[in-house]
Amino acid sequence: MAGVAAAVAGAGGQFLLVVVVTRGVDAGTAGVLFSTTTLCLMTATVLRLDAGNGLVYLLARSSGVRFRHVLSPIVASAVLVSVAVYGLADDIAHILLPGAPGVASALRVLAVALPVVTCADVLVAATRGHGAMRPTVLLSGLLQPGAQFLLTGTAAVLGAPAPLLAAAWAVPYLPVLVLSALWLRRRGHRPETTSAREFWRHVAPRAVGGAAQAVFQRLDIVIVAMLAGAAQAAVYTAATRFKVVGQLVNQGLAQAAQPDLVRAMADGDLRRARVLYQRTTAWLVVLTWPVWLGYAALSPWLAAVFGEQYRHGTAVALVLAVTMMAATAAGMVDVVLIAAGHTTASMAYVLAAITVTVAVDVTLVPSLGAPGAALGWSAGVLTKNLLPLTHLSHRYGLHPFGPHTLPTRLPADPHLTGPHPTGARLSDPYPTDRHLADPHATGPHKAAGPHVAGSTSEGGR
Repeated sequence: MAGVAAAVAGAGGQFLLVVVVTRGVDAGTAGVLFSTTTLCLMTATVLRLDAGNGLVYLLARSSGVRFRHVLSPIVASAVLVSVAVYGLADDIAHILLPGAPGVASALRVLAVALPVVTCADVLVAATRGHGAMRPTVLLSGLLQPGAQFLLTGTAAVLGAPAPLLAAAWAVPYLPVLVLSALWLRRRGHRPETTSAREFWRHVAPRAVGGAAQAVFQRLDIVIVAMLAGAAQAAVYTAATRFKVVGQLVNQGLAQAAQPDLVRAMADGDLRRARVLYQRTTAWLVVLTWPVWLGYAALSPWLAAVFGEQYRHGTAVALVLAVTMMAATAAGMVDVVLIAAGHTTASMAYVLAAITVTVAVDVTLVPSLGAPGAALGWSAGVLTKNLLPLTHLSHRYGLHPFGPHTLPTRLPADPHLTGPHPTGARLSDPYPTDRHLADPHATGPHKAAGPHVAGSTSEGGR
């Protein structure tokens, strides 16, 4: 529950930040801020190489690894990219938002902050590996979004230009980095049982998938900025911020169901996996569909929340609501696919979704603006959910709806833990972990890996 509380607080802070920025500055300035910070976050996620999840996994298993060995390549990469972006800011600004004021300066501000933004999340994740959720709740859930809201909101109300807004947005990452580092230092170091080479060998297969997820999550805003301008990027960002609601519900259910689901798939227990998959899907539908129906019904009043310049966000909100309902109906399909050992297929489906999104965006955004980007995002999300859904159906006969959809309470049935009557077996869900795993380990960490814990059903959005 602490993790969900942190996510709720963070998501609420993000939504309020978008509201105060859209109300405080013109759509063009808001679009510059949203586009440049999105590019910064996307780059930082790629540069992290999934090291945060790797640390969670190893530290939770009482394994030790030197943080210097983990952070050194990340910091080096972030600094190199930071220097490159700073030096090429004018050229990047011309590609991203040609003619918009303050873009190059905002990019330089964020380039300076990039190493801090990149490393802060890794260190906060490491605190979770020690079994502590309080640093995540306090730092990522309260301090960072709260400070961003206060600083950026104040700057927006005062009519600050985009570079100052970007600086206000980036500053809170510094105390998060410092405080998480101090917490880890007080915790002390465990004896080193995993070398740097073993750590990166463990993380590498998921780093590519994590990078693809990061691009898919945020690429649409960047494309809108490039093809339709800063104002349309602001409209699109404002109208799609409500997506975090679906992400929160999925995150809470995933945290509860994933350990049992991964164990069931690792043991080849398709019957129990089917029960878990269908009942978590039922909960997703029950908890989120009323929200999306309400959001669609209230979408004509978006202008009252964000300002008159955002009245065209109604079409975006309608596409968002319908797409999220369809994606929710697929359940935690990517989680199930990865638990079955098909990480390569999962990555391929994400890349296919990115390709579809870009193709539709390039076709529709120049003429339709933000609504065209919403249709491109919708096509990508549907692709990302339908491909693994078809895979699971053909390979294992798993479907999100069926006889176990209701009742939505999972009984403690010992018969669900036996082998599937067909004798079907599943592949090892984490074959790359064998060199790190204890063959006598029991409990949720025996099969579960970090990438599963970070997946979402609605496309990682």
